[in-house]
Amino acid sequence: MSLFKARDWWSTIIGEKEEFDQGCLCVADVDNSGSGQDKVIVGSYKGYLRIFNPHPVKPGDEVQPEDLLLEVQLREPVLQVEVGKFVSGTEGLHLAVLHCRKLCVYAVSGTQGNVEHGNQYQIKLMYEHNLQRTACNMTYGPFGGVKGRDLICIQSMDGMLMLFEQESYAFGRFLPGFLLPGPLAYSSRTDSFITVSSCQQVESYKYQVLAFATDADERQDTEQQKLSSGKRLAVDWVLNIGEQALDICVVSFNQGVSSVFVLGERNFFCLKDNGQIRFMKKLDYSPSCFIPYCSVQEGTINTLIANHSKMLNVYQDVTLKWATQLPCIPVSVKVANFQDLKGVIVTLSDDGHLQCSYLGTDPSLFQAPKVDSREINYEEMNAEMKELQKIIREATKTQDVLPESEKQRDVTVTAEVSPNLDEESQAIDSEVKAGAVPSVTVKVTIQSRVTAQKPSLAVCVQAPLAVTCDQFVFGDLEPDSSETVVLSVFLRENCCPSELEGTCMVSYNIPTGIPRVAQCNFSLPLKLICFPTQPSKAANHKLTIDTNKPPISFVTIFPDFVDPSEGDQANVLGFEFLTGSKTTLLASKTSQRYRIQSDQLEDLWLVTKELIHRLQVHFKKQNCKDFACTFSGSIPLQEYFELIDRHFELRLNAERFQELLSERAVQFRAIERRLLTRFKDKTPAPLQHLDTLLEGTFREVIALADAAEENQASMFQAFAKLKSATHLVITLISLWQKLSTDQVAILEATFLPLAEDTQELGWEETVDAAISYLLRTCLSKSSKEQALTLSSQLSMPKDTSRLKKNITLFCDRLAKGGRLSLGTDSVTQQAAVMPGGCATIPESDLEERTIIPGSTAMFSSNGQITKQKSKP
Repeated sequence: MSLFKARDWWSTIIGEKEEFDQGCLCVADVDNSGSGQDKVIVGSYKGYLRIFNPHPVKPGDEVQPEDLLLEVQLREPVLQVEVGKFVSGTEGLHLAVLHCRKLCVYAVSGTQGNVEHGNQYQIKLMYEHNLQRTACNMTYGPFGGVKGRDLICIQSMDGMLMLFEQESYAFGRFLPGFLLPGPLAYSSRTDSFITVSSCQQVESYKYQVLAFATDADERQDTEQQKLSSGKRLAVDWVLNIGEQALDICVVSFNQGVSSVFVLGERNFFCLKDNGQIRFMKKLDYSPSCFIPYCSVQEGTINTLIANHSKMLNVYQDVTLKWATQLPCIPVSVKVANFQDLKGVIVTLSDDGHLQCSYLGTDPSLFQAPKVDSREINYEEMNAEMKELQKIIREATKTQDVLPESEKQRDVTVTAEVSPNLDEESQAIDSEVKAGAVPSVTVKVTIQSRVTAQKPSLAVCVQAPLAVTCDQFVFGDLEPDSSETVVLSVFLRENCCPSELEGTCMVSYNIPTGIPRVAQCNFSLPLKLICFPTQPSKAANHKLTIDTNKPPISFVTIFPDFVDPSEGDQANVLGFEFLTGSKTTLLASKTSQRYRIQSDQLEDLWLVTKELIHRLQVHFKKQNCKDFACTFSGSIPLQEYFELIDRHFELRLNAERFQELLSERAVQFRAIERRLLTRFKDKTPAPLQHLDTLLEGTFREVIALADAAEENQASMFQAFAKLKSATHLVITLISLWQKLSTDQVAILEATFLPLAEDTQELGWEETVDAAISYLLRTCLSKSSKEQALTLSSQLSMPKDTSRLKKNITLFCDRLAKGGRLSLGTDSVTQQAAVMPGGCATIPESDLEERTIIPGSTAMFSSNGQITKQKSKP
């Protein structure tokens, strides 16, 4: 920021909600007063033309009405205003106004007033030209070296230069290789037009070349009609500047030298007449406009460059001489001479802030007012310090960014799940093979305490579950208003989900423009994916959950699955999933145990989770605070490893399918190229069974694509089963080791890092890296293990032996007293006492050969898997 601000000499706000641009400002003695005093001419995109004659005003005073000489509405947007000798027969200055489809030349004159209202000004239309093409900008000058008059050149939006010799149209020429119009200027010394093309090149065209080139009207002729006269339009010189240009200005402050100034997006160029660079300046800001003017030092040129940081920089060649702050971002800047003051800087912003200012050295520095000195009361300061420290402690107790209290939130979202399934299922495009796929209704309510702008609701459930509609867009919510939507959730794909939960997320903007997000979670009923059936006695997988309370009848905790007519004696319950698999739940009559059994390991998860959750809710209603569930059986690592191997095998198949598809695609394209060469040959040659080979390759590509798609569907189902089994293992480990909530969170982050599985980043390498990190930090047995470095790049492993070994070692470390934490100072914790009062097993060098409690796999030191019977 500059220390000095531009000193305001005169300023005003033009119009209301009008727009202005680079060509809308011009300063000149447009009324030919002869006093040498410039007037400020401003045109707007709303079609208003205004002429000002600024007079100095005192600070705080308003602009006098007589400063506005003329205001007229021209009905069409004003693109550019220029002042020059545009009327034949006179050398007086006239005003040229460029519209989109019209060029008008006016004479501005004033009449001496006889009363106190002052002089009266009016404009008179001298002539106008209706344009056949939409105009972009214009330039003027003594084209061809004429004396005493100015000609006008207009550049159209499609690249045509239209030249007018005052009242008559001369000719039009198209610029070669044109794409978009750029700035346009005329150099009188070389009699050439200079512009910047879309190729980011400064190009110069001689007027004589334009005059003798092929006429633009003849450009539409066909190639067969050879023109007897006229030449192709050729460029005089070209300079590549490597960026788009904002403006071009040609100045000549002495007879010997003229310079071409080009303002780019990041650089400022000064060129010679022949296109050679005289100097350039790299700008460290984004410029908006510029104007060169005469320097007091001979051989140099001063330039004013304004930028989008509201700064105006003064350069002498490439040296920064002064920097001043402006009240707005100018789109056009000029230098004018007014009453007794020469070199006034005139700036115009895009919203109509017109200012005449000069550079001064009076800095505007803020000086703090003096305060009355008083004696320090240390007791009051100590009391205030304690109060502030108390507030700081209260504020830093919670780590949440947003307040937890729902009452303090601007927008709250709640989801209410219907207790009953829909009478008429809303399932759409379900792939489940069951006869009827049920659905459940979820009612989502959004309540707003303030104005919520552009709120949108997203409802997410984990595949294979789906919703009937997952995106909702609302209008702005008024304060104390609400919106309610109803949707249904159902099972779409033919596999069991790993979670029966969903998320509602509302994104909106508060009135200050800050984006905010509110969300809530909801749980879905178990009967959405299964229904009661006859229990089965035999099963491949069995789990036993111990409790410290007598068993509860299933009529009490599973009323939606048990027939009330069975009474309180219902201690066996069967679940059949929509996919066809069955799970049986049994409650012991003599002990405080529950058994879950099924033919598939992954099917045990949802029933186990639902059992634990319903038992906790039941005893919480009974005000029983010491209820606990434990697990003392064997953790089914071997069955878990089989699911891991199945998922990894499908990933390897997907990789092989991708390689085969790539090979067949290359072969298919090679055969196509050979066939195309044969077909293009003028002398037909036998195909040599290329068509048969092409058809066979095509069939192979289709077959491989179908196989890859089928493998992708199988991999999705395998990953869903793996996630369910992983949830089950996490739950069993937490019950086995009685882990806290934070430790369970670490366990879930370790084993369930991905919501979706991809070839680039798969579950196996991610979990292996996470477990390796825990084994190196909080579960390490020595400082030597902590010093080991892990690979920072995740890649798909060759097999799963390392992962299975790390999982086994992870469980072994937990069994020997390891504690999960995110700190690295956990080496000494191995001597801690295990839950239940059992002393830990001492670490030994044969740890890798130790059997994991509850597992059926043992890993030797060389990584080979061996079988051993587990103890009953």
